[in-house]
Amino acid sequence: MMVDNRYDIAIVGGGLAGLSLAIQSAEAGYNVALFEREQYPFHKVCGEYISLESRSFLERLGLPLADWDLPIIRQLYLSDASGNAYTARLPLGGFGVSRFTIDNALYEIAQGKGVHVFTQTKVQDVQFQNNRFIISADPGKRVSAFIVAGTFGKRSNLDVKWKRPFVQQPPGKLNNYVGIKYHIRYDHPEDVIALHNFEDGYCGISRIEDNKCTVCYLTTAASLQRHNNSIRQVEEKVLFRNPHLKRIFTEATFLYEQPLAISQISFAQKAAVEDHILMVGDAAGMIAPLCGNGMSMALHGSKLAFEQINALLQQSVTRKVMEDNYRRAWRQHFRTRLAMGRILQSFLGKESRANILVGLMRYFPPVARQIIRSTHGKPF
Repeated sequence: MMVDNRYDIAIVGGGLAGLSLAIQSAEAGYNVALFEREQYPFHKVCGEYISLESRSFLERLGLPLADWDLPIIRQLYLSDASGNAYTARLPLGGFGVSRFTIDNALYEIAQGKGVHVFTQTKVQDVQFQNNRFIISADPGKRVSAFIVAGTFGKRSNLDVKWKRPFVQQPPGKLNNYVGIKYHIRYDHPEDVIALHNFEDGYCGISRIEDNKCTVCYLTTAASLQRHNNSIRQVEEKVLFRNPHLKRIFTEATFLYEQPLAISQISFAQKAAVEDHILMVGDAAGMIAPLCGNGMSMALHGSKLAFEQINALLQQSVTRKVMEDNYRRAWRQHFRTRLAMGRILQSFLGKESRANILVGLMRYFPPVARQIIRSTHGKPF
């Protein structure tokens, strides 16, 4: 099969990391291709809370956030499985916006900048040959690029094909989770993000645009299996034991006919570079949703990747130096957050551990403040 096109940069995955990297690259004058298997706009399983550390970066990309009248979130409300709660002010805070809205807006900006976006196109393989990459994608597409970035999210067919180590691990405390998401109408305070624990997981709720709320919860695949693979059974028999969650699920108006779901979520460590491909966002390491900062990490990661990609294309570094510098920058900015996320995630598997975590944060405020600081970064 012939190679159809040649690009400076090819990006596999059209979420926040991929779209923001594409926009930065196109603004710098590079020829960019982006591959996304869905058609915009579309919903994604995501908590839909973005730390304010990312706001100025998104505005520089061209998003008119001030015009969107988005809810600003300043408070954290954390409950254990019995409903005992802890409340804290978030030092930096965040804002709520749906992936349906923000991803589509970034997609339109990318197109306007000249990015060649291949939608409804699934990448099947990426091969590094003679200092270039060959990207094979359905339906029958084959392109060449000097640099490739993997921004394909939590888990993809490429992770499996490349036999990345985290895919090979047996089920454990840091992998094999299931994520479920709804949009609802509910009288939830605009400035609060709430995280409610239950046996084998936790559920977040916060406001987004148009007076809607996002409800997104994480549980284990084993818990789902114990309840006949029925999401409804898990909710009624497990989540409802937390009175906060029972109130939300019984009083809210649900806006989806069916929930969005994603499986095989892993918080295990991942490599930031795989066979010369720069991994960005969840493809390089996923922070626990309890930390509420995955969207900001994806955006910041795109900035770090672009800085190194630009250096290589300007011929100021070699490919090896670019890769080493990116690994170093990734560790510098995200290692502490990811480590804290894995620690917090380990508290969730048993109800007693979640109770301990909430108790620590309630009665030892310095511990709570340190946990919150460790999961958030600074404006970039």
